[in-house]
Amino acid sequence: MLFLLPFLNGLTLAQNPLAEDTGRFNLVFNGSFEEYRFCPKRVDAVGILINVEGWYQPTRGSADYFNTCGSKECGVPVNKLGEQLPHEGEGYCGIYCSKNDYREYLQTRLRRKLKAGDSIRVSFYVSLSEQSTGAVATLGALFTQESIYDTVRSILLHKEYEMLSEDISQMVAYSYDPQVVNPVGMSLVDTKGWQRVEGVFVAEGGEQYITLGNFFTAERSGYVEPDSLTQLLPGAYYYIDDVFVECLNCKPPVTDDLNVDSSFLTQEQPSFSIGSTFVLEDIYFEFDKSTILQQSYFELMRLISLLNTYPNMSIEIGGHTDARGSEAYNQRLSESRAKAVTEYLILKGVSEKRLHYKGYGKAKPIDTNDTEEGRARNRRVEFKVLSI
Repeated sequence: MLFLLPFLNGLTLAQNPLAEDTGRFNLVFNGSFEEYRFCPKRVDAVGILINVEGWYQPTRGSADYFNTCGSKECGVPVNKLGEQLPHEGEGYCGIYCSKNDYREYLQTRLRRKLKAGDSIRVSFYVSLSEQSTGAVATLGALFTQESIYDTVRSILLHKEYEMLSEDISQMVAYSYDPQVVNPVGMSLVDTKGWQRVEGVFVAEGGEQYITLGNFFTAERSGYVEPDSLTQLLPGAYYYIDDVFVECLNCKPPVTDDLNVDSSFLTQEQPSFSIGSTFVLEDIYFEFDKSTILQQSYFELMRLISLLNTYPNMSIEIGGHTDARGSEAYNQRLSESRAKAVTEYLILKGVSEKRLHYKGYGKAKPIDTNDTEEGRARNRRVEFKVLSI
């Protein structure tokens, strides 16, 4: 469930969406991976991508981030997985497209929903790590209406549940069909420079998420093994940079004031009276931890936009849990999560004097704790207006 507030029509996030040379408008936030929460320290085979603002992995396949400020493992141009200068700026991401079924992906949310009939041009740059065993062709971009998440480390599939009877259902998995994909006969083998993957498609309407990666089996991926590769890594590993999504036929031209789609906004203007409380629906943490996941980026930026719009407003960030676990554990977890959100806002320039945080544990449920849906609603972060 997504809850956005009507005062956020003018939301502007960190990255300038206009290409400096052309005036083109990028529908992707942080497309060149320059905005980051902290410098990358290690390449973790089972890690979670939490450094790059706005980007995250939709599966358990562990995408990586590299930057000139990174450690020896995650540096630029030399790092644990190879050597490459960025196509632009100081950083880039990396994903495996293995010769078996192991896969890694990158996902983010667009600045606005696509509309039916929008002509959309997509481009991004890839460079093959010279330490790879082989190379693939079919890297592509998938656009979906909803965010995709799966716990697998294999090829990302579209899964649906079909009812066979009143009490029996079965899961059916389908291959995704990315709207833009590099031709199967043109394997992406360049290890010295960057190759551009690009294409144009017509939106069906409602697409708001983009996922990058290889959606095809090894047999259908144009897999090759050039002699120039060192064959140290299992399969094909690609650095990715400069993701650009633009609407070719939008009228009036897409500008910065369209970066929040009005269809997401509630109908009534909220009342900002002292003591009023609002739930931040899209705040996510690592399981049983206070580490903020990058899926939370957009909701946090909306809160920052609100605080910038009302410079005299001070708020309390409140953390809440469900009823499972001891009272002491839930109290600590809720407080540490509220503190983490507060520290993030401070990092982004909000004055510490305007922010307070408090953990409420399981003391203030807003739904039943007898169902998973109810418990999910009770696990929440809120902000309460203290002054305006």
